[in-house]
Formats: sequence, C-alpha cells, structure tokens
Amino acid sequence: MPSLLRRVKSKMFIFAHRRTLTLLDGEYGSVFKGRSLDFDELRAYVPGDEVRDIDWKATARHGSPLVKRYVAVRRHSVLLLVDTGRTMAAQALSGESKKDIAVHAAGVLGYLACRHGDDVGLLHGNADSSRYLPPRSGEENLERLLREVEASVALDGPPSSLAEQIDYVLRYLKGRLLIVAVADGFMPDPRTEALMRKLRARHEVLWLTIQDADLAPGADSSPHSTDVGTGQDIPAALAADSKIRAAYAQAMIDREEQRSGIFRRLGIAEQQTTGNEDVLPAVFTLLEKHHSGTPNARGAAGGGKRAG
Repeated sequence: MPSLLRRVKSKMFIFAHRRTLTLLDGEYGSVFKGRSLDFDELRAYVPGDEVRDIDWKATARHGSPLVKRYVAVRRHSVLLLVDTGRTMAAQALSGESKKDIAVHAAGVLGYLACRHGDDVGLLHGNADSSRYLPPRSGEENLERLLREVEASVALDGPPSSLAEQIDYVLRYLKGRLLIVAVADGFMPDPRTEALMRKLRARHEVLWLTIQDADLAPGADSSPHSTDVGTGQDIPAALAADSKIRAAYAQAMIDREEQRSGIFRRLGIAEQQTTGNEDVLPAVFTLLEKHHSGTPNARGAAGGGKRAG
C-alpha cells in the first residue's frame, strides 16, 4: 500500500524550494515561541533574577522574596482536528476531493511537527461520532493518522458537524495543545461559535479552510451539480441564468464576509486553500498569521461538480 506520508513529502518538495521549507520550519517553531516554558517550582530570590519572576503572593506568605522557576518544554503536542463528515467527500474549488486535500494538509502540518520532535494526534468525526487518537511521535504514527482520515470520509456517511469534535476536546482533553482544524467552508452557528471561543481560550488554535466548489457552475460544465450536504441537484440550465449566477456570487461574498467576521471576533488565525497545489503556501500564511496575531483574511468562493 503506497505511503500517504511519502506522497505528502513528494508534493512538498515538488511545490517548494529548500528555502521555502526552511521558512516553513521557522514559522512553525515561532508558534511556540514565548509559550515553551512550564512552571517548575518556587525558590528564594537571588541577585540577578528577573523581578518579573517574583511570585508576590507567595512572597507575602513566606516573608522573603520567592521567584518562579521554569523549565523548557522540549516536546509539544499537536492535535489535528479534521472534519470527516460526508461534506468532505465533495469537490473543492480546484475540482479535487476535499478529503484528499485534507489528507495532504494534515500531512504537511504533521510532518512539520515531526521535524521539530513534537507529538501529533488526531481527532476526527462527524455529527454522529468522534474518534480520538492521542499524540505520539514519529512518522509511522503520522502515516497511521493520515490513513485514518482517508478511510473515514464517504459520500454516504453521516453529515459533518465539527461542533461535536470541538465539544469532545473541551470535555475530555487536558493540557494545552496546538490545535490545527482542517474543515470546509461551513458557517459556524451560534453553538459552534461559542465552542470555538472556549477552544481558543484553552488552546493555541489555527484553522485551515478548504474552499467549497461552486454550486452554480456554468452551462458548459456537467449537466448537474449536487450539494453533498443536502443531496439537492442544481440543473445546469438554471445555474447558467446570468441573474441567478450574479445573485449567487453576491450571496457568497456576503456569506464569506460574515464568516470572516466570526474568526476575527474569536481571534483565530484562519487561511483558505483551493486545492493541493496551494496547501503549502496556505500553511505558511496560516502560521505567519498566528505568529503575527492577524486572525484571518478574506477567501474566495468558487467551482466544481460536487459541492459540500
């Protein structure tokens, strides 16, 4: 059985120069900069200690200055939070399967983590169930995670509902994680937005969105488009109507503005990708946004045969 991780690495080296990979490594490392120390113990203050490290409450109780001692965290835990509901079996804007793009994106992010010696885990699922594979080290583990994602998406599977997976994290996973969500361009409802806010408060969160296909392709494309999420067909003759297409385009612009506003309010860095070819630059931009504190930028909406 061909290795999915080997395929991911091959694409990375095809689409990127060595300098780009070095920059990617640097941006990944910057995610943890300033957050890589854990409290170890209190000890007596000695000249030369940073004043900001003094624990004033403990000092007041003890009667003499005490400072907090920290130790470096040498291994971090990265959680790939991936939607594997049926909308991920649909086509993305590039015409490729969202599932294939999700596997590639998860592979790129997981491989960066492995290069830095970090542990990688997976939480995926749909509206009916969630499955958690705890963080472990090594490329063999990452290969297993990618195969899990690939095998879990089906056109006849349960609908997507990333709210259920976020709720799972909040209920059952302890300790601060770097969480990278990979999903399509769904619109968070109030419950999902509230869960995302709690997730952002407890963990480092990055969000990679796979752009949906166009539900109204032109008359020269296939006879029908099908919304995988609802099962509804859109006849090409209706979709070719210029007024309908104009209204649809405007509706997508308004929807994307609303969606972008949610990520801005939550302070979650979000980046969109159209297909496998731009996953690498999208990941780079996502890491850069997280590092700089820029939540997100507007993405486009667009074309394909089976949309989610």
